[in-house]
Parts: sequence; C-alpha cells; structure tokens
Amino acid sequence: MCGTVSHSGGPAAYGRMRAVTQRRDSNGHGPSPFVELDRDDWARLRENTPMSLGADDLERLRGLEHPLDIREVEDVYLPMSRLLTFYAEASARLHGVTSDFLMERPTRTPFVIGVAGSVAVGKSTTSRILRELLSRWPSTPSVSLLTTDGFLYPNAELRRRGIMHRKGFPESYDRRALLRFLAEVKAGRPEVSAPVYSHLSYDIVPGERIVVARPDVLIVEGLNVLGAPPVRPMGGTGMAVSDYFDFSVYVDARVSHIERWYVERFLRLRETAFSNPDSYFHRYAVLSDAEAEATALTIWQTINGPNLVENILPTRQRATLVIEKGPDHQVQRVRLRKL
Repeated sequence: MCGTVSHSGGPAAYGRMRAVTQRRDSNGHGPSPFVELDRDDWARLRENTPMSLGADDLERLRGLEHPLDIREVEDVYLPMSRLLTFYAEASARLHGVTSDFLMERPTRTPFVIGVAGSVAVGKSTTSRILRELLSRWPSTPSVSLLTTDGFLYPNAELRRRGIMHRKGFPESYDRRALLRFLAEVKAGRPEVSAPVYSHLSYDIVPGERIVVARPDVLIVEGLNVLGAPPVRPMGGTGMAVSDYFDFSVYVDARVSHIERWYVERFLRLRETAFSNPDSYFHRYAVLSDAEAEATALTIWQTINGPNLVENILPTRQRATLVIEKGPDHQVQRVRLRKL
C-alpha cells in the first residue's frame, strides 16, 4: 500500500487506462525479444536440481498475498535459480577475464538481480524465495535482499514537496541515493549501507541502516527499479537504476487480477498489521467489511492502479525474465529475453 489520498487522474481516467492496457496485453502481435514458455515447459528446465526447501521454509517465506505451495517452487523457482547461477558464474568469469586484460587485481563484486512489479503482485515473495534458493547453490552461498522502500523520501520531506499522495511513484524516491548505493556495491566496496523503512510506521526509521557486506548476489526489489533513465534538461539521459543490474525479473499479471489481490490483502491486513495500535493504518482496523473494501478500491483506483499503468507496467519490456501469473496467483508462463 503506497498512499491514502486521491490521485488527480481519478477513477474514471484510471479505468480508461486499464482498459487500453489490457487490450494491448491480450491483442499484441509482432516480433518479440522474448522466448515464451508455458509452465510445464519451463518446469522441465529444472532437470535434476534438488529441492532444498521444506514445508517450514515455505511457511516462513510465504507472503500475505501469495498462496505459495511446494509445486510452484519446484516448477517455477528452482529452474529460475538454476538459470541465475549460470548467469552469476558466467558474469564472474567475464569479470575475471576483463581484470586480466586490464592487468588489474580482480575484486569480487556482487551479481545484482532486480525484481520489479506492482503492489500486491507477489514480487516480495518472489525475492525471498530466490534469496533462499540461490543461497543453497555452492557458487552463491551469500545472498542479500534489499527493498527500495528504504530510499523513499521520509514522510516529512514528501509533505514538504507536496507529494505525500504520490508515495510509491518515481518522484517519491531519493533516486540519487539509490544510484550511489548501487554504484558502491558494483565497485566492490566491502560494506555499503542503506536506510531502513518501517511498514508499521509507514516511514523511514531515523538513524537505522541496513549493511550489505559484498555478498555473492544482491537482490534489489522495488516498484520502479526497471524505470528508464531520466531525460536531462540540456539533452541526453542520466543513469538508470537497472544499469547496475546483471539480471532482472518482472512479476506480471492482469491489472484486474492485481486489483482484486490488493483488495483481498487490505482486508487481511485489517485483521493483522492494521490491528497494531502503533500502525500508521490502525484507523482502518475498525472498518466494516464493506467500508474496508470501498476504502481499498479507492486507494487502488486513485494511487496504486495509476502508478502501475503509468510507471510500472511500461518497464516490463526492459526485464530479462517475466513471470506471468493467472487469476489464482499461480505462475502460468515465463518469458526469457533472447541474448
């Protein structure tokens, strides 16, 4: 959940955008930069990769919005972890060759994976599963996970800029700080720190930092991590966050499905996180079912839905791999970018 105040476009404008987007999704034709595989074909690419997660692991990794089961991990995420280790190992070899060519002493740098997608689509669960699976491969035992929530401007700064209602939109992030963090990671710095975000207080935690200590793999998860670089006033473009990624994953689903999942998650949060008196959203805990559903729909249609259609969905084509979910939250097909 990113905000509670109306977006200027309004529900009608959002509805028009959603209809156009879904027609484009279902009717698009022409050459594609992706190889598309249905779930069964993708699952076969697991080959003999052993299943290293048990029922207790799945319970710990399962998100509030994601009915994860062992079969999906075996069919979807095990093959993905196998592919990612191939990429990570190949990247390390290429880095070594380049260092030899430049006659430099090689410095190990993390293999960085970006994970993008809408609120409520399950990208956090995807990131947690990948972190767990990759850490069990011999070549990538150290895997860190960072969410870009920590690079949101503090609420006081968002209010000062008059964009509190745009929380989660690209302009609500300290993009320079995020780029600086990633540049230091890819430079091989022994330790790099980032701010910490609290979903309870809905704000940056003052004085608290998370430290990334040169892992084998760093997973960076966020709504807008695949966004295009900004255009400079005098021409040209700056750096994009994704310029620092070695691989990227986009978690995809129809806009109408994600809207329903968002509402369902809101109703569950009302009974869990929102019930905490310290929660920023504690006021929603006392809503009736009808009131809670109406509130969730308003937030989705005025904030999260427009952000998805305007800013997040257009970045899907920039991903290395797209996992597409059906109405039951299960992955139906996978698209892998051709090299």
